[in-house]
Order: sequence, then C-alpha cells, then structure tokens
Amino acid sequence: MPGPFTETQVIVVGAGPVGLMLAGELRLAGADVVVLERLTAPTTESRASTLHARTVEILDGRGLLEPLGDVPNDPRGHFGGIPLDLTLPSSHPGQWKVPQTRIEELLGRWAADLGADVRRGHELTGLTASRDHVEVEAVTAGGATVRLRAGYVVGCDGEDSTVRRLGGFDFPGTDAVRELLRADVSGIEIPDRRFQRLEGGLAIAARRPDGVTRVMVHEFGAVPRRGQPRFADVADAWKRVTGEDIGGGTPLWVNSFGDASRQVTAYRRDRVLLAGDAAHRQMPIGGQALNLGLQDAVNLGWKLAAQVRGHAPEGLLDSYHAERHPVGRRVLDNIRSQALLLLGGPEVEAVREVLAELTGGEDARRHLAAMVSGLDVRHDVGPGDHPLLGRRLPHWELATGEGRVTTAELLRTGHGLLLLLPGARERLEELRTAAAPWAERVRTVTARPVPGGQEAPDTAALLVRPDGHVVWADGDPAGTGVTAALNRWFGAGRRADGPAARKDRAPAWTATRAPATKWRTDMGRLTGKTALVTGSSRGMGRAAALRLAADGALVAVHYTSNEEAAAEVVELIEKDGGRAFTVRAELGVPGDVHELFLGLEEGLRERTGGTDLNILVNNAGVMGGVKPEETTPEKFDRVFAVNARAPFFLIQRALKNMPDGGRIINISSGLTRFANPDEIAYAMSKGAVEQLALHFAKYLGPRGITVNSVAPGITRNDNPVFQIPEAVEQMSGLSAFGRVGEPEDVADVVAFLASDDARWITGSFVDATGGTLLG
Repeated sequence: MPGPFTETQVIVVGAGPVGLMLAGELRLAGADVVVLERLTAPTTESRASTLHARTVEILDGRGLLEPLGDVPNDPRGHFGGIPLDLTLPSSHPGQWKVPQTRIEELLGRWAADLGADVRRGHELTGLTASRDHVEVEAVTAGGATVRLRAGYVVGCDGEDSTVRRLGGFDFPGTDAVRELLRADVSGIEIPDRRFQRLEGGLAIAARRPDGVTRVMVHEFGAVPRRGQPRFADVADAWKRVTGEDIGGGTPLWVNSFGDASRQVTAYRRDRVLLAGDAAHRQMPIGGQALNLGLQDAVNLGWKLAAQVRGHAPEGLLDSYHAERHPVGRRVLDNIRSQALLLLGGPEVEAVREVLAELTGGEDARRHLAAMVSGLDVRHDVGPGDHPLLGRRLPHWELATGEGRVTTAELLRTGHGLLLLLPGARERLEELRTAAAPWAERVRTVTARPVPGGQEAPDTAALLVRPDGHVVWADGDPAGTGVTAALNRWFGAGRRADGPAARKDRAPAWTATRAPATKWRTDMGRLTGKTALVTGSSRGMGRAAALRLAADGALVAVHYTSNEEAAAEVVELIEKDGGRAFTVRAELGVPGDVHELFLGLEEGLRERTGGTDLNILVNNAGVMGGVKPEETTPEKFDRVFAVNARAPFFLIQRALKNMPDGGRIINISSGLTRFANPDEIAYAMSKGAVEQLALHFAKYLGPRGITVNSVAPGITRNDNPVFQIPEAVEQMSGLSAFGRVGEPEDVADVVAFLASDDARWITGSFVDATGGTLLG
C-alpha cells in the first residue's frame, strides 16, 4: 500500500470488550496501540450479561471492580439448562450480572486513561503483512482512507472478523442447525422462566430492575432462519411455545444466535493474531463466549507488549496459541454439549435426567462448575509437579510492607510477581538477588498470611506472570530454578555489571568525612509510592533518589543534559532491587513543566498502570556565584526561573497527579539564614522557595498533603573546593559536628519527610546544615 502511514506498535481491530481489554493490557505493559472500530459509537445492544469467577478475578487484578459498583451475584448457574451450583474456592464465586454495554464503557475508559488511541468510525478494508511489519487500510465514517503501519495486528472484530478473512486464517467447524431467538422487551407482564421446557420448545424470561424483560425462545425442530429475526418472529414463536402474547410490547433489541461451532487452526499467523470471537465461534451459552474472549486478551496482552518492546524471550508470543487454543477447544466442546441438552427435543430428556443425577454428586458438580467458570485452566509452563504450577494464583490475604493486601492487588501493576512467603525466610536474599536483574518487569514482594484469611499459602515462594498464572514454585524437585523461569517468561534480565557506580572524588585523607550510609533496603516504608526528584543525576538529588528507592518508592530520576549520569543512578537503584527510570527536561524555560510531565506520566504509566505521583522533591537549582555588582538581569532571571518559578509550577502541575496524603519537599538553603554576598540572588530565590512551603502547606492541609523546606548547609559536591584539604578543614569548623555535610545526610532528612512518620509536619523549615546556623 502507498504511504503516508500512521506508525504504532500494535493495531487492534475491534473496540468491543475483547479489543478494549487487550488495548488496556498492552498499554499497561508499555506498548503503543491504536484501536480501529467500525462503529462510530459504542453499541447499545447488551448481547452478553454474565461474568464468571475467573473473569471477575482478572478484573479485580486490574482494579476494575470498584467502578462497577454493586453487581448482582448468583451462585447458581446451569449446564445445558440443568441447574448447577457454581460455588468454588475463589474471591468471587458464582456468576455476576453485568451488561455488556457496562463492560465496554468500563474497559473503554480504562484503556483510554492508560493512553490507548481508540479511533471509532474506522472500517478495516485492507491488510498486508510483510516480514517486519503489517500495513492496514481503513475507511472513516466520512469516507476518507487512512493507512497505518505496526509491528503486529490483532483481530478482535467478532465472529465475522475482517482480520481473519484478510489474514487468510483457516476456520473449520460446523454451521448452526438450531437457533435461539432473543429480545429485550418493555411493556410486558409475563412470569419469569428459567429454562422452562414445554411441549413445543424452550422458554426463558427474566425481568430486569428497569422493567425490561429479556425473552429467549426455541421451538423444538426449528432450523435457523436467514438474516436477523423481526420482533414479530419472536412474539409468534413465544406464543406457540408458551401460549402468551407479548406482541404488544416494545422491542428494544432483537437478535438470534445459533449453535455454530468453529475455531481457527492457528491463533497467530506471523504478525497477525486473533482473539475472542474472531478466533472462535460458539453459542453464547451461560456467557462463556464473552469470558473466553476476555481471558484470551489478558493472556495475549503482556506477551505481545514484551515482543514489541524487545525483551520477549524466544517462543513467548507463540505460547499464546499453545495455551489458548486448547482452552478454546474445550470451551467449544462443552458448549456443543450444552446446546444439545438445551435445545434438543424429547429425545434428550433421558440424558438430561442422568446428568441431573450426576451433578448432585460433589465431584461432578465441581468438575462442571470449574469448567464453566474458567477456574480449572492449567497451562503447560514447564517441568514441575507443584499443584499450583500453571494454575492461577489463588486468592490470599497477605500482610506486606504495604499493609494488608490481596493477591489480586499485588497484580495490579501488570508486572510479574515474585512472592516470597514465610517458608522462604532462609532464602530471601538469595531470591531477591536472583530477581534483581528483572526488577523493571517482575515485582518482588515479601509477605505473610493474615491470620484468619480464606486460605493459607502452602508454599515458600512463587513466580507469577502478569496474567496471574504461576510459572515457578520454590522447592519443586521436578522443576527448574527461579533464574531459568525468569529467563523463560520475562526474557534476559539487565546485566548486574552495568555502569559502575561513580567513585567519590573526595580524597581518602579526609578524616572529617561522614561514614558511608548503609541504605536499609528492607524498610519498605515507601513501597507502592512514586516519587519525582528533580536534578537527581548528581549531588543531593542523586542521594535522595537512591534513598527513596531504597525505601521502596518507584523514583523518576530527572536530569537536564547528563543522560549518562542519570542512567547510572537508575542502574544503581535497580542493582539494589529498587525501581527507577529517567526523565529529561530543562527547567526554567518555556514549556519545561509540560515536557517533564509528559515523560514522567509515560514512565509511571508503563510501570504502574497509572499516573499517580505521591512524592515531589524540588531539588534542581542553579547557583549565582557572582558578586552583587556583577549580577546581570539575565543571570538574575535565570536563577529565579530555575530555583523559584519552576518549583511553583511543578507543584501546581503535580497536584493533578498527587493523591491525598502526598508529600512535597523543597530543597532550600542555609544561605537564607547565613550571609554570603556572592549569592544574594540565589539566597533570594531560595527564600521564595521557603514561602512555597509556608503558603502551600495551608492550602493543601485539607488534602493531607504536607509541604516542607529542607535547608542544607555546606555539603560535599563536585565543586573543586572539596579537593583542597585546607578549605575542607575550614568549612568543617562551621558545623557543630566538625565536618562538612554529605549528600546522604540531606537525603535521610528528605526520606523522613516523605514518609508517614512526618505526617504531622508541614509548612516547616528543616535545618539540615549540621548546626552551621547555630552561630
């Protein structure tokens, strides 16, 4: 196809629940995605309305249940119309009634908030795959032709998938021989019916709280009609089967579905993949079709993101077909069985009676319930005999450094999870060290069971994929080691021997030097928090970034020009098992805050799935260093632009991202209390910074956000003066402790103010000069 093209990493075709779920998963894992949807607006037709336990667990693992509010739950389901108790060990047993329109709305907002580019009114008309990319062509609702190029295309465009057709996928199976008519009708009064088998057919009716009744009817022996049914067809069939007249009602939606059963032979053809009904067609009995598709998307999303971001191990993307094709085949088989039981005439009654007797036994009930709900899925993830290997991570309530959490909450970042439980106590450091090279992709959490929790973990340590499936268990004699499992599922880790830590330039002879700080990496008091430290590629900012990361925070290391130094800080943090990323922006120039937050939000979104910023440290600054008579207006303005204006507007912008209870720490200077004529402009700018703390503290108090100023004194930095023994000795004499300050001295104060221990301190001036201001 001729250009020009819109470039992205993944194109998803179809903005139904499956396509939107996949788009959100891709963005959560840091991949760029464009979604093309033929419809100009979300459909108002709620075809599906049932979520099963495994799907609800997945939504919980992405933090998507709370927005749904109170959802009706029913422990009862059915198998081919035969009542079936679906209660099984799960955080959300049974089935949950959520209209498909509500699911689409929820997933659409989630994907968009994560940065997915959803383009409605774009109908796919062409697709060409080459060795290293895919090109697609679409026609907009206005008739314009647009072209896009991506690394991969995924068809989530339903049972009549254009991607499947254009991609040349084989789609074997059987066509429908029976159909079920369906309509949502207002203005009728009929009894509720749950799979009522009458002489002439099957009747189902359920009245919703809004007064609308969903009716479904099948006449025994009737064959599928061509085209979509009219409401008159539904009303006539309903009257023949039940004797009731619903023709006076108002139809809101009418359709039919048959018992066709088809599945593509391959879910992937090179750079084109399929998910949901594009990959398999089945009768949506018991809501299994929607649930199957959503689970396809969650299995694929993190794998495809790893592929396009360049760290997928060999074969990871192929595991999508290897895992989901057998699951899809099994679901299609059970749906075909149910269709026969549900829509068959008198000839199936004997089979129904036998099956009803069998489901009265616990083993048969649990087997069918697990199959329908998706709780029995077990993937082949490699050697090992542990009972959890390949299965979903169970629902446990655990105590961690973040407080009391569930296993679902631990998966919400979309990262892998190395869960260290009490049985791994003797191997904690060994396992942490082994996982450190994968810190950007795998989160390591130490936890213990909460007394009285639903289930106690009977294992020492588990490695869990982003989709919630266990791929390694400690102590499994038939399994592999954790490093092999990390390599297999998360690709090669970062080398532990990356750029070396900067050697301190201070000479070894300095007797007054403070002892090196030993970071307490097991504190975890900031675990789950995010922090931005401006000017953190060197000096006090560098030390503050290292300390906050050691306390558990995900740290954005800001720099202006020295990318190598900033990357080195990130390497040091990750080497110690922490998490960090760099963000570049020049402060004190037009557009500085906007540029910084573009990079910050992108980095946060890739690593946390959101853009919350809990801690802001305004550290970046420039010195004056000139005599008063030599200070030019340009120099003065530059000092104030970086030291005072930038912190003000950084706070202003950060408040859009900062949850209640956040922390803002501004680095001031002892020079606001100690005279140095060569730094008048600098001291004035830092005095302005102290006013930020005073006034913002009052303003933000109702939100529980604290704002404080930290004033360092003479602190060792890259200034050549610290290489002169006589100068260091003279400066040391100004401190009550007889030495110059180290960046770590200030970093410890910053870490304290960032913690919950400092929740009752705000608007303060913290003297961190080592007693230099005592006189």
